[in-house]
Amino acid sequence: MTKVHPNAAAAAAAAVQAAAPARAFSLSYGKEEVLTVWKKSLLLNCNGFTVFDCKGNLVFRVDNYLAGNKGEVVLMDAAGKPLLTVRRKRLSLSDNWQVFDGEAAANPRFTARKNANLLNNKGLAQVSNGTAGGGASGSGSSSPSSAPSSPSSSWSPRSGGRNVAYEIEGSYAQRRCTVYDATRRVVAEIRQKEAVGSDVFRLVVQPGMDRSVAMALVILLDQMFGSSRRFSS
Repeated sequence: MTKVHPNAAAAAAAAVQAAAPARAFSLSYGKEEVLTVWKKSLLLNCNGFTVFDCKGNLVFRVDNYLAGNKGEVVLMDAAGKPLLTVRRKRLSLSDNWQVFDGEAAANPRFTARKNANLLNNKGLAQVSNGTAGGGASGSGSSSPSSAPSSPSSSWSPRSGGRNVAYEIEGSYAQRRCTVYDATRRVVAEIRQKEAVGSDVFRLVVQPGMDRSVAMALVILLDQMFGSSRRFSS
């Protein structure tokens, strides 16, 4: 089996170490940060993701039990603390999702919609702050930890006139995606990782972007465009 990361063998031990708790919302300062994303859970009988930083340290986990809650994916830090929860929006006719702080069940931080605009074939999804269609941040942005990474929404003709915080373009199947903020600045990218297949890829996070939010966007894309064995099926 191809080695995903030099420190991958120690990931299981790192996952239970809470001596140095990770910040729930950590920003990338000064230079881009390259994370290695492995589409595999460290636990048996789970679907998920395992994410390492450039030094091989475990930074994020997704461990969704096969018989667990349908339509819900929890992003955790290395110690298993819930950071963000991605849920499919109920009673929605289209592919709509919501992102909540921690394991909250109300006041979504972000709302995401799969692109349905045939004129923009590069577009994958649009992400809005708070509830769908709202131009302001949800109540989750009032907490100190979430304030740095809750961007201002902006009207975008590319998204059909909706106020959006992020637009995602590219091909998730080919692991080539770009995330733009409201000013069309590139804030994150998904890139292929050589010689390891599509289950291992890079997540490049630009300075000032919350890397946990960037990883939540990866989860959203996987739910919208991933294989038939996605977590919510």
